[in-house]
Amino acid sequence: MKRSPSGSGPGDLGRRLVGRRVELGLTRRQVADRAGMASGYLRYLEETPAVAPGTGTLVRLADALHTSVTALTGGDADLPPGRSRASRTAELVELDVEECWRRLSTHGVGRLGVITAEGVTILPVNYTVVDGAIVFRTAPGSVPSQVAGKRVAFEADHIDDVFRQGWSVLVRGRAREVTRSDAVRRLTEGSYSEPWADGRRDLWVRVDPVEITGRLIRERPADG
Repeated sequence: MKRSPSGSGPGDLGRRLVGRRVELGLTRRQVADRAGMASGYLRYLEETPAVAPGTGTLVRLADALHTSVTALTGGDADLPPGRSRASRTAELVELDVEECWRRLSTHGVGRLGVITAEGVTILPVNYTVVDGAIVFRTAPGSVPSQVAGKRVAFEADHIDDVFRQGWSVLVRGRAREVTRSDAVRRLTEGSYSEPWADGRRDLWVRVDPVEITGRLIRERPADG
C-alpha cells in the first residue's frame, strides 16, 4: 500500500469516508458489503492517517457511497459545487414550507444577504434553526452584527454532483439581536458547534421569517 502524496493532510480520506457514510445513514458494515471488502479494512481506511489505497479500492468505495473518487480524495475541495450538467430528464419541484424547514434543520452553513452602504452584501454564517427561526452567532461590530432591525435574506442549499440533483431554500425576514440573558444562555448551551471563523463571537442574531420558499431539482420519476 502506498503512502499519500506530500502535502495532503493526515486522515483526509478517512474523514471524507466517515462523513459521506454518516450523511447517507449507512453503517460501516453496510458500506463494506457494498464495496466488497472486510469491515475491518474499511475501519483501517477511516481511522489511519495518511493512508492511500489503490484506484480500484477507491472506485468501489465511491460506488458504495454514491459519490466520486475525486470527492473522496478531496480533488474538488477548492472547486464550486454544481459543475456537472443537469440531467436531460431533470425536473424542478417547488418545496412546501414544511419541507423547506426539514431541509434547513437543524444546523449548517448558509448565506446571509443584506443591503449595506457598499451595496448588496452576502456573507456565510454558521446557523441553527431554533423555534421556527434562523439564529447565528457573530462578532460585535462585524457586518453580520449590523443587520439587527433590517430586512434580510438567508439562503442554504445542497448540491449532489454525482446524482446531478440539489435543493435551495430562501428565507426572507427581519433580523434582531438576541439580548435576553436566558435566551442567550439557551442558544449558547444548545449550539451544535463553534463558528468556523476564529475570534470573539458571542453576539446572537435571530432572523424571524416572513416568507420561506424552496426548490428541488431532481431526476424525473419514471412513468409507472
